[in-house]
Amino acid sequence: MKYTFLSIMLALFMSGSLNAQKFGYVNSQELLSNMPEMKLADNELQKLQNELVAKGEEMVIKFEAEYKKYMAEANSGTLSKVQMQQKEETLVAQQEEIKKYEGEIQQQLAKKRDDLYKPVIDRVKTEIEKLGVEGGYTMIFDASAGMILHAAESEDLMPILMQKLGIH
Repeated sequence: MKYTFLSIMLALFMSGSLNAQKFGYVNSQELLSNMPEMKLADNELQKLQNELVAKGEEMVIKFEAEYKKYMAEANSGTLSKVQMQQKEETLVAQQEEIKKYEGEIQQQLAKKRDDLYKPVIDRVKTEIEKLGVEGGYTMIFDASAGMILHAAESEDLMPILMQKLGIH
C-alpha cells in the first residue's frame, strides 16, 4: 500500500513537471539563409574563392605550356638526357606546387568561412538563448537537423526569432 501511494505521488509529480515543460523549434538553415549578413558573407567567400581558383588556373596553364614545350623538345631530339631529366624534375616540382596550392585554397576558404560565419551564428545563438529564457522554453530544437517528428505550429519560433534578428 505504501509503495502504491509513493508510485502514484511520483507519477503525479512527474506528470506535473512534464506539463510545465515548454518546447519550441526553429529551422536554423532557413533562418541563416534569410539573414542579410549571411548573404554578404557568402558573397565575400565566393569572391575569395574565385580569386584563389583563378591563381590556381594560371598555375595549371603555365604547367601545361611547359609540359607541351618539353614534349615538343623531347620528341624533336634537341634535349640531352640530362636536360630531359632536369625539365622532368621541374615539371614534377610544378605539379607538386599546384597540389600544395589546392590544399592551401581549401584551408584559406575554411578559415575565411569560419571568420565570416562565426559572428552571425553567435548572434543567432544568443537570440535563441534569450528567446528561450524570455519565453520560458525548456528546450528549443533545430528542425533543419531532422530531429523533430512532430511539432505544433504554435511552437514554431521562426517568426519571433526573425523579427528579433531584423529579418523581413
